[in-house]
Amino acid sequence: MPALPDPALRAAPPAPADAALVALADRCVQCGLCLPHCPTYRLDQTEAESPRGRIAYIKAVAQGGLAPTLAGDLHLDHCLGCRRCEPVCPAGVSYGELLVGARAAQAARHAPAPALRAAGWLLARPPLLGRLVDLQRAVGAWLPAALRPRLPPAPPAVEMPAPPAVAKAEVAVFVGCIADRYESGTRAGLARLLAAAGIVVALPEGQGCCGAAAAHAGDPATGGRLAAAHPPALAGRARGLCLGPRWQGSLARRRAGAAPVEDALAALDRLGDQLRWRPAHRRVALHLPCTQRSVVRSESALRRLLQRIPGLDLVELPDTGCCGAAGLHQLAEPARADALRAPVLQALAESGATELLSANIGCRLHLATGTIMPVRHPIDFLAEHLA
Repeated sequence: MPALPDPALRAAPPAPADAALVALADRCVQCGLCLPHCPTYRLDQTEAESPRGRIAYIKAVAQGGLAPTLAGDLHLDHCLGCRRCEPVCPAGVSYGELLVGARAAQAARHAPAPALRAAGWLLARPPLLGRLVDLQRAVGAWLPAALRPRLPPAPPAVEMPAPPAVAKAEVAVFVGCIADRYESGTRAGLARLLAAAGIVVALPEGQGCCGAAAAHAGDPATGGRLAAAHPPALAGRARGLCLGPRWQGSLARRRAGAAPVEDALAALDRLGDQLRWRPAHRRVALHLPCTQRSVVRSESALRRLLQRIPGLDLVELPDTGCCGAAGLHQLAEPARADALRAPVLQALAESGATELLSANIGCRLHLATGTIMPVRHPIDFLAEHLA
């Protein structure tokens, strides 16, 4: 049983930051409708690994009625931040905001693990991260298995295509940190798709990490600073596009007056009638990331785009829950991440597909280390079949 603090501490009013957490947690009516949708509850079948259990712990600690415990903080660490609980919550609990605040309070109690701090430090420095990714591409296969990173080698860089002869508009594309090296081909594919509709793609200087990893690791100040650095980079464009749904959630919280940022798949869906497609006579599996389902809600746009390709046999994988990538979770909790990934890989193996499409880079990197099947962004596939 966790030790309770001194009664005088319990009676004291919470600090302003804690009061904000209490206000967010108070919206939870403890109905439990979120439990079957929570991947960690499905995995462990314990209340402490559910949104309801975590909210109760966050509220009790924030009110001063319960002393923080290592066990309680561990259950908080296990949360994937998938926000699958939000769409089914009848009380409208802003669980993502509550989680970020709770982890900030947790980080003030004790620093995150060194590996997580190192990963966050690298993500905030894309040029250095890019050089390390290049080094892995060059020598990774020669490293002993114990020293190889969990991430697959990045593909070779791809040059951006020439802009359309007649431009109707211009959009800026957010590059990101780890995706800088991994998605150069995807950015080139997006540029080809948009060029067919007369739209020019710009990759503005001064971009970096979107800040999501820092915020979810308990450092919302750094996360906000990294996200806020992008409005100047995207200035002068009517809008910006993201290749990953997780980025959009972070960039949407930038300062007022910035150009709107949306999922590139939603933008392509609106241009669907202007594009022509070559047939694809094969079976392809589709994985829908948590943030695409729960936050960005661009899965319908993606389905419509893929359904336009003649002859495509599209198999949408059943929703077995989060794949376990969850930002840095795959690095912090590799065994749990692999356990969460297992049913996705099983469904993929049973699908009869020859490749897998997934819009989130973290999901793709995590899934690719568990299968020999090609795992690509849907935009890569769409660009390949542009007539």
